Amino acid sequence: MAKIAVIVGSVRECSYNRALGRLAIGALESHGASVTDVDLGDYDLPLYSAKLEAETFPEEARRLKALFMAQDGLLFVSPEYNGSVSPLLKNAIDWASRPSGDESAVALSAYRGKVTALMAASVSPFGGLRGLMHLRQILSTVQTLVIPDQLLVPNAHMAFDEGGNLKDALPASLVDVVAARLVTVARSLA
Repeated sequence: MAKIAVIVGSVRECSYNRALGRLAIGALESHGASVTDVDLGDYDLPLYSAKLEAETFPEEARRLKALFMAQDGLLFVSPEYNGSVSPLLKNAIDWASRPSGDESAVALSAYRGKVTALMAASVSPFGGLRGLMHLRQILSTVQTLVIPDQLLVPNAHMAFDEGGNLKDALPASLVDVVAARLVTVARSLA
């Protein structure tokens, strides 16, 4: 069984990306994945700095890194902040990328050999595309295999019904397409 973590880059109440993440969790589970819902609000991560890392590697960063290491795949659901990745998500990715214990500087043990997928919901007509382009680059740099399938939900303020489901059939079907591909690739690489 593929183990997949879903990481939402927003802790905002009523987040469209959190709603999209919940839909993705259901789709991943329907394809047989064991899913861990990662709420970044549960991790008290200081802003990354080499000085802080040298003084003491934060325990919360170790905990997040260990969670990532235990997965076969990672699904990132990210809002777009000023055309890029949310600071919350970027900071979490950075902390989990750092070597700990006796790892070498290029170990990237939380990411290397993992498959990742991307989704975004945004009130903009671009659906978070600019942020996902940056996220794809970041995740490739830390040595994950980012699958080409991705989901963008534009005009997110009008895209969800009261039950948290997507109103439009196309993005709703793409949640399943991305989930299925992520599970398939994760199983193949595990």
